Amino acid sequence: MPQTQRRGDKQRARDARINLDLDLGRIKRRKRYGLFLTTVSVLFIAFVLAPVTWAGAYLLFDPPSTLLMMQRAAEGQTIRHQPVPINRMSPHIVRAVIAAEDANFCTHDGFDVEAIQDAMRANARGGRTRGASTISQQTAKNLFLWPERSWVRKGFETYFTALIEFMWPKRRIIEAYLNAAEWGDGNFGVEAAARSRFGVSAADLTPLQAARLAAVLPSPNRWSAESPGPYVRRRAASIVERARIVRNERTASCALIMDRPS
Repeated sequence: MPQTQRRGDKQRARDARINLDLDLGRIKRRKRYGLFLTTVSVLFIAFVLAPVTWAGAYLLFDPPSTLLMMQRAAEGQTIRHQPVPINRMSPHIVRAVIAAEDANFCTHDGFDVEAIQDAMRANARGGRTRGASTISQQTAKNLFLWPERSWVRKGFETYFTALIEFMWPKRRIIEAYLNAAEWGDGNFGVEAAARSRFGVSAADLTPLQAARLAAVLPSPNRWSAESPGPYVRRRAASIVERARIVRNERTASCALIMDRPS
């Protein structure tokens, strides 16, 4: 074989190896790029599209159930849950819950920084752990998340709180909260609680009845609204007075049309 032909064969072999290496490099880059796009797409759907769609759906209607309701049903409780619009709830329950749970509900953006700082200082001194969850945070937890405490759940709670504060009016947030809150013995939502505890609809709750329902919210399976002990009676009396201040100072105006300045 002539020397020139041998050199040509070697050159063609080198060119073939180079082309093969280039093709393999392009394939690897495409795979990496495809994996990156897939990962970004999955994260976008999981943390943006799905939560926004979910929150948007609950802006328009109440969920038929929550994870806590399913947990209580699995424990053997009979679940009673009758969502009603806020205009079929007594204004006394709206004011009582704001007075008891979140006095700055209408002015904060989902997180009460001052209350959080106060709770941190109180907890640093020791004694009973004090929380600072707003109604918005509790709504996010009740509607979208599981009940057990953990840093992971708290992180998701923060995200969903910011989401509903951005997407929902305050009136809808407290309406959803009052329709999903647990009031013990399988009663979820203020309508079921009012009928079970006092034999009236949510629209007919008196200031004292509303205050008693608000008073037991921290531990609804431990305290009784219809047969209150000394602690609940004292707390309910305090809530009645604070709810009167809420009405007079119109600090529930974001939720109650009647409390807005004329």
